[in-house]
Amino acid sequence: MSTARNVLAQVVRYRRLTANPRINARVALGPSRRPLPCRFVSTAPIPDPSLPPHRSFLRRAVSFVAIGIVFTSLGIVMGSIPAMPAVSGLMNPPTDEETLAMFAPETEQEREVEAFIDSHPLTLAMRTKESFAESRPHLKIPPPFRDYNLTGGTLLGTNRIVVPPVIFAESGGKSLVSISYLGHELCGHPGIIHGGLLATLLDEGLARCCFAALPHKVGMTANLNINYRAPAPAGSYIVLKATTTKVEGRKAWVEGRIETLVGEGEKPVVLAEATALFVSPKQAAMMMNVYPTT
Repeated sequence: MSTARNVLAQVVRYRRLTANPRINARVALGPSRRPLPCRFVSTAPIPDPSLPPHRSFLRRAVSFVAIGIVFTSLGIVMGSIPAMPAVSGLMNPPTDEETLAMFAPETEQEREVEAFIDSHPLTLAMRTKESFAESRPHLKIPPPFRDYNLTGGTLLGTNRIVVPPVIFAESGGKSLVSISYLGHELCGHPGIIHGGLLATLLDEGLARCCFAALPHKVGMTANLNINYRAPAPAGSYIVLKATTTKVEGRKAWVEGRIETLVGEGEKPVVLAEATALFVSPKQAAMMMNVYPTT
């Protein structure tokens, strides 16, 4: 009986000792007092000092967003690089004098038409008038945008408007003279230039005439009246002449005509006559910063 009590006392004492986590010793049981092995084992993983510390979710989220912003910005910058020349061309268009050197004839037809216009008596006479400035305003449109411009891109080319029109504009938006060549791919009836093309040329030519007289140098067509006088033969040179007759605030009235280009002493044939009203829009100041008009 006493032996059983002793064993029970030993067990209770052992449990009390082992219940304390700071005690790691050998505890003797029984009269022999031989030490019994005692080992405390933890189930927690042992950290590897060679591995980086585990980052919190917030730090990982912030790092992911920052990387996304950096690469998105880089993509935007790289994508906008091809558009830089076009934007620069819009914001800083060439001068009138610079446009005269921007066209280089490439085909035989272009060289022939260019030489004829350049040496024609009307061209030479206009160059002697100090109040007129010579230019090729269609070449102020940046090349990437010309494909989306009717008279500055779509209608230009072989057998169409073969070379960019040469324009003489009087200072102050008083008058204008434009010389062009119309090829065989601009016909309505065979051999006859489409009347809609003549209307387009009159609309643009009369508007360009009065731009310098309007606020912010730009105007929109409010009214255009055309009278066709004679068929316009394909494969011929034409002259557009326009005069600003009245200006009131944001409004300008212009009249003009298209006639054949003839030699000295010959009488031109009037092909179409027009009158028009142009109004400078209220948002014209913004338009001037986006698109060149003169």
